[in-house]
Formats: sequence, C-alpha cells, structure tokens
Amino acid sequence: MKTLPLVRALALCLGTGFWGQSLATTQTLSLQDIMAFETAKTPVLADNGNSFAVELEPDRGDSRTLVQTLDKNASYSIAGASAPILSADGRFAAMKLAPSLLAMESSDAKAKKALKAGMVLLDLTTGAEQRFERVKSFAFSEQGDLLAIWFEVEEEKKAEDKKVEEPKQEPQSPTEPEKSKAANSNKTSKPNKADAGSELTLIALGSGKQLSFSDVTGYSFARETMAVALVRNQSGDTPLHQLLLLSGNTLSSRTLLDSKDQHLGALALSPDGKAVALTLGDAAVDTDEREYQLLLIDDSGKRKLAARDKDWTLNRYGSVQFSRDGKRVFVGRVPEVSKPISRKQFKTEADLRDEAILQDNRGLKVWHSKDPLIKPNEIKEYSKEVERTYLAVWHLGKDAGNKLVQLADSQVPDVTVTEQRRFLLGSSNKPYQLMSTWAGAFRDYYLVDLDTGRKQLLVAQLESDNEPTLSGDGRFLAYFQQGQVYLYDIAAGRRFNLSGKLKVSFADEDHDYPSSAPGYGFGPWLEDGAGILVYDKYDIWQFDSRSHEGFMLTGGEGRRLQLQLRVAGLVEDPLQPSTIKPGETLLLHGYGWASKADSFWQARVGSVGIKPLLQEEQKLTVLARAKHSEQILFSKERYDRYPDIHSAKLAQVAQAVQQTDLDAQRRQFGWGQSELVHWTNTDGKLLDGVLIKPVGYQEGKRYPVLVYFYRFMSDRLHAFPQMQVNHRPNFAWYAANGYAIFLPDIRFEIGYPGNSSVQALTSGVQKLIEMGVADPKAVGLQGHSWGGYQTAFAVTQTNLFAAAVTGAPVANMTSAYSGIRLGTGLARQFQYETGQSRIGESLMSAPQKYIENSPVFYVDRIKTPLMIMFGDRDDAVPWEQGIELYLAMRRAGKEVVFLQYEDEPHHLKKYPNKLDYSLKMMAFFDHFLKGAPAPEWLEKGEPYREFKDAE
Repeated sequence: MKTLPLVRALALCLGTGFWGQSLATTQTLSLQDIMAFETAKTPVLADNGNSFAVELEPDRGDSRTLVQTLDKNASYSIAGASAPILSADGRFAAMKLAPSLLAMESSDAKAKKALKAGMVLLDLTTGAEQRFERVKSFAFSEQGDLLAIWFEVEEEKKAEDKKVEEPKQEPQSPTEPEKSKAANSNKTSKPNKADAGSELTLIALGSGKQLSFSDVTGYSFARETMAVALVRNQSGDTPLHQLLLLSGNTLSSRTLLDSKDQHLGALALSPDGKAVALTLGDAAVDTDEREYQLLLIDDSGKRKLAARDKDWTLNRYGSVQFSRDGKRVFVGRVPEVSKPISRKQFKTEADLRDEAILQDNRGLKVWHSKDPLIKPNEIKEYSKEVERTYLAVWHLGKDAGNKLVQLADSQVPDVTVTEQRRFLLGSSNKPYQLMSTWAGAFRDYYLVDLDTGRKQLLVAQLESDNEPTLSGDGRFLAYFQQGQVYLYDIAAGRRFNLSGKLKVSFADEDHDYPSSAPGYGFGPWLEDGAGILVYDKYDIWQFDSRSHEGFMLTGGEGRRLQLQLRVAGLVEDPLQPSTIKPGETLLLHGYGWASKADSFWQARVGSVGIKPLLQEEQKLTVLARAKHSEQILFSKERYDRYPDIHSAKLAQVAQAVQQTDLDAQRRQFGWGQSELVHWTNTDGKLLDGVLIKPVGYQEGKRYPVLVYFYRFMSDRLHAFPQMQVNHRPNFAWYAANGYAIFLPDIRFEIGYPGNSSVQALTSGVQKLIEMGVADPKAVGLQGHSWGGYQTAFAVTQTNLFAAAVTGAPVANMTSAYSGIRLGTGLARQFQYETGQSRIGESLMSAPQKYIENSPVFYVDRIKTPLMIMFGDRDDAVPWEQGIELYLAMRRAGKEVVFLQYEDEPHHLKKYPNKLDYSLKMMAFFDHFLKGAPAPEWLEKGEPYREFKDAE
C-alpha cells in the first residue's frame, strides 16, 4: 500500500529508469500518454499541518489518492480513491471509492444507476484500512474525533425477498431497544421518499468503537466537543421520529425526543454540544405541504418552541445553524408553505369537453415585456426559488428575549450568515432584473440589524464583481464604486472616500469592456476593524478605519518592479472575513507583469516595505493553509516542469520541501520550451505572447505554427500545459509533433473587437516570421467560444492563415444579439452591449457595428480552409450560429467542414467526442500545414449512418 516500490520511487525521483539510464526525451508524447497522465487536484492539509492528501486523476481512467505525512514517514497510495478529507490531527484520511470507469462505461443505463460509491478510512499511523460500500456521504467532526458515514437508502425489494435484518453491532446505549424494534418491524405501508432516512455509522476514532443507526435523515457535529446529534424518521405501521444525542469516546447516547406523529427535519447542534435546534412538523402531512415549527432542546431534555409568526413559517427546505457563540440560531423561513401545482385530470366523458380542465392542461408560457426575468431564465431559476428560504435569527437566552427576528424578505432576499454580532450584509438584485437583460448584473447592498431586522440601504447599483466587505466586528463596510474606494462607518452613519486624494488608480487599468472598470479587490481586515488592506494594480495599501488615512504597505515596490502583490496563505473561514494583527508578518504573492514569473515576498502589518523570500522563473500557487499552524502547501511549475506540491512554513518558503514528484511522468518525454515574445501592434500598442518551441527545436529552421488565443495569454508563460484531451489543442502533443505554438495577447477596442483581434494576431505572427521561427505558409489558427468568434472573423480579414479551426463561434452578431444562453436562460444582449463582445451599444442604435463585426457578412473574402465545431446542445452559444457560418460559406463556394457533435454542450463532455475532435483537428492541421495526406472525411465528407448498439 506504500506509494511506490522503493527502487522505482528512487528511480523516478532521480529522473532515471530502473537501471539508471536517463528517461529524458526518450519518448514521443502520444494521446495514449495524455490519457494516462495523472493531474493533481487541489490538496487538503490537516488542521495541524502534519499531513496532506491529494487526488491524482488521469484524463481517462480511475483516480488514486496520495496520503502522506509532511515528514514523509508515512505515504500511501489508494487506488480508485478520490475526494479525500483529513481528520484535524492528520492521523486519519477518508476517501470516496467511486465505481470504476470500466464498470460505468460497460453498464447500460439501469445497471449504471445501480452502481454506488463506497468509502475507505485510512489510519496513517498503522496503514490499516476500513472499507464501506454504498456510501452517499462522510465527514469528520470539527475536532477530528468522530467520523460519520451515511449510507445510501436501501433499494426496494420484492415482498417475498424481504428479510429481517439484524443490527450490524450491538451498541450499549439506551436507544438500542428502539433501534432493534425499528429494524425488525415489517413495513407494509410505503413511506414518503422525501422523508426516508438511511443507515448512519459513527466511528469514535480514538477508541475505534462503531455504532450504527437506521432511518437517519440528518445529523450534526458539535464544533467544540465530541458530541453529535442525529434524527431518525420512519413512517409506516411503526412510525419512529427520534432525536438522539451522543457524546464521549464511547458514543453513549440518550433520546431527547421520541414522537409518533412529528416528523423531525433540519437540525443543528450547539458548539458546546449542550443544545439542539431542530424543525418538526406533522408527519401525516405530505412533505411538500408540511409546515414546521422551530424547537430548542437542551441536554437535560428541556424544550422551548420558537414563537409562531403569522407572516412567516418553515417548510422542508428551512436549514438551521447555530452561531459560534451559541447565542443565536439562524433558520430559513418562508411566507407560506407552497402547495405543489397539479393539473386537473380527465376522469369522465364530461371532463373531455370541460373548458376549465382543457385549459388547465394547456402547454403555454406567457412572455411579458414587464417580466423581471425572461421566461427561459425564470424557468432555470425556478427550482432555486422553490427551495428558497429567507434568513431569520432566533436570539436565545433571557437577556435576548428569546425573540425570532426576520432578516431577509422578498425585497432583500439574500442575507449572508457570518459571525458579526450586530449587523449582517444583505443584498438584492430585484431592482435590476429587467435591465440585466442588456446591462449586466447589479445589486443593492444593505446593512441588516440582527436585533430588529431593520434594513439600511448602504450602496446602490454595484456591479456584480464589486462585492463589499464587512469588518469582523461589524462596525465598518468597505466597497468600491465608480473608481473609488469607500469606507462606511456604521456607528457614525457616514461614508468616507479613502482613495480620492491618492494619485493611484484602484480601478482595473486593463479593463477594455464598455462598462465601468471594477476594483482590484480587498485584502484582509485588521482585527477589531481597525483597518483594511486594499489592492491597486501593483501594490497593497493599508487604510485606517478611524483616521481614514492610508499608506502604501508595499512601499511602491510593486509598481517599481512591475509586480502585482497580493496577500496569500491566510486561513480561510467562510463565516467571517480574514483578519490580521498589527505587526503580523504576511506572505505576499507577486506576479511579474513584465516577466510573467511569480515570487513570494514578506511584509509586516503597519510597516512600509517588502522583503524577498523566493524569486525564480516559475509559477507559484498557494494550495492550502493549515488552520492551526503556519504550514502551507504550494506548487512550483514551468511549462516544462509539472506543478509538484511543496510544503513550508509561511516565512520559510525558500526552504520548502518537495512532497510529490509527478514531474517524473513528464521527464519520459520530449517537451519543448516556452519563451516570452514582445512586439508592437499595428496601432502602436505593445503586446506580449508566449512562444512554445517544438521538441528538438533547431535555430534557423522554420516550423509550422499553431496560434491559440482568447484574450490575455502571456501569463501562461510558466504554466504547465493541461494534460487533457478536450476542445483545446494539447500544447505538449503539438510540440512533440513538430509544431511551434503561439499564445498572443489581444487588447480590444470598444466597438471593434474583430479588428482589434486581427491586428494583434497578424502583427504577432509577423513577429514570429521575422524571428525565423514561423513558416509563413504554414500558420494555423484555433480558438473556441470567444476565441472561436475571433478565429472566424480573422479569416474574413486576412489570408495569413493556411488553415483555421473555430469552435462554437458567434458568426452573426445581428441574430445572436437577441439569442438566449440556454445554460442560464439569460438573454445575450448584455454580452454585446456591456460584456465580452464589447460593442457598447444596442443593435437598434448601432446596427452597422454588429454587421461590421460579424464574420457571416464577409465569407466571400475567405480563402482559408475552415473547420467549424459545435455541440448541438450548446448551452452558451446557439449552435445555429455554426449553421449560419457553414451555410454562408457553402453558398459562397468556400472550403469548409462542419463537425456537429450530438447531444454535447458548449465544451465537449463525452470522451469519444473529445478524442475524435482532437484527432480530427490534428489531421486537419497536419494536412494544410505539413502537407500530410487528407483523411477521407476531410476530402469527401462522411455519409450519415445509424449505429445499432451491441446487444
């Protein structure tokens, strides 16, 4: 079970084979190699920083999980395991055991549905494994003392096959007789599926004791103690509705609530494990129509019902959550419990001609100009709205009056639960839903009083990418609006412009959209809300919340060195903003705008200046931070070096320890190298791009070039290529097959996105020709989505490209403008007026711009062979755009091939289709750029055929 046999592990670490020979550049990378190449997902780090786990996923095949202590004394590779989690002390790892890819691919739909995931529990100190089948979820308690394993609901069995099942274990607890009775009862009535529970097993990791319970519908761990609450619900002839509280390493339990007619819903256990909040309602009422009450039970069994409210109630979707101090319970409520709508049925002869019944069975959707959301978007949002609840808070204790306060409502529906004690941040997009069709997304932000529910509008019509931040003590709010950074003092009821007097822009300096430039965002707050860190393009500023004065914490070194500096390696907490202390040492991540390389720096809160920690020509990414130590995991990568995981303390990143050697996979192959290219655009703009030279590159020899692009690409200089077969060309594969790859930056002019792209592309390719790298007669172009549009437009304006592949392009902006993004149901108008397409005006006010930027109107100019690819269920760009381009080119007698992949969305999902597209793309470019024979499908097309599935 160790990661690798010792001899092989040493060989891989040293970059050698079994007998010491070099593995470098001995093989040519193939698609088979790409399929088998393992990619590390984001690792998890134990709270104490002693161990980590990471899923290693091949592009085609089954994952494995590497679990390792940072001192490398224990290292395990679990085949077939994925989605790992670690106990707080790092001793135990739990992982999902998904059905194998072969089992999934070789099963029909019915058999595939029956395949269920399992789970493995690994003890890092002994290497012992425990495996479990049919597991739907699992979780460690906050302290890491307990593991909960929740199993799938037992499948229905035929009556003659039903057998009485004995409990898996005989726990010594007061609830065992009840459990046995429930487990052995014959259930003759069919329970509501939505109310059905399933088996839950609890494992006390210290003692190894396990205890199982049937019919569990929910559970909750205590945050501070070794306690867990769970609810069991079973309908039928022997109804069971039970709340249990378990504590201690022995998992001793007691029943806090036992009912025959009250279904127990959502629950939460207080941080100290001494009180449970839960919802309960009449079990005889259908799940969707059931009204719940909110109940508090302490560990002595004392009960308290929250007061009923004539305007608000609870339904099945109302979640429950304690604040961390245990003084408040947050709960989701609704104005009323909605009864599901059902159509009237035809039951008699008279019903067949009944107008009311006939009309009730109509198939109709009414679109109205005053609808806040257009119908497709409303339909997409419907399921969310059905399950939407509105946040309320129950203040516990006599001093708080035990009052239940409604915080969110239909006008301010979104209130975020955080740990501030007086105010929370609420928001609403309601006033802007209609205009969002053409103007994009906006929100109003409110201060919501926890004691009264009163809402105070703080800032109106903020763009969706400018979310405010509330200080941890709830006394200050910081936000960005119209180019300025503001601080709102809640107690004083005043706002202050923090950036107005400074000669530095806090708005995105590279924003080239026809909309207001967003800010660069905020760093952490100082504790007690004393101040906040704010970012400009390069540097970090520290502002004081009381004096409203600020200074450049990084001393201007960011701008001087062309470094974008940002705070990194903070402990993330979803319930409160990150906070820092005066004098605290910070880890900064630096991105070099000129060099495209990353670096680590050190700064101190309250002191001007930065200190270098790690500077190399590479890309650095912080992956994880331990909750209770300064241990971090980060990766180092280059185009020709896999981003292996390294560990270090915050201030010691230069002495990091390499924890993985996944780069051993790459060292078997020739790989090529990347370099930065600079040139001047035809309009005088300075541009950057990445040139990836082919394997075995020879100075002075010209090569076929594949140009791949979207917007800014030069930041990929040190990025390891994605080892996947998908809708993009795999850079390493093309480099191994004699291609140079070029990734140019595009800078757009509002109103003229097509021409902006053409200028950048042609001038960039000309630079490669001048460098002696590109064969001017063998330059290919490939783009997808927005890059696909630019590709389609480019070939109407220049004959520089010998071949082009366009994936999911917009071909006709005039028809696409009022189209719908099927994935979200949103209209596409906003994308053209204020978003990615950058026209800046409506179709009605500037029709000529839409025509000028549409490839379909200029297909008669095309001399470049073009291949179009679309999935016919594209949920972002209507695939009819591909049909328009194909038919226009066909009518004009142009050389075009259209690949329609059936039942595929915007990005291909089915592996056979991804592989087929990759092979066809390579064959297409090989033919037109390298003179390879044309495959039959390219030469003659492919007749329609129907395939019969194997029996």
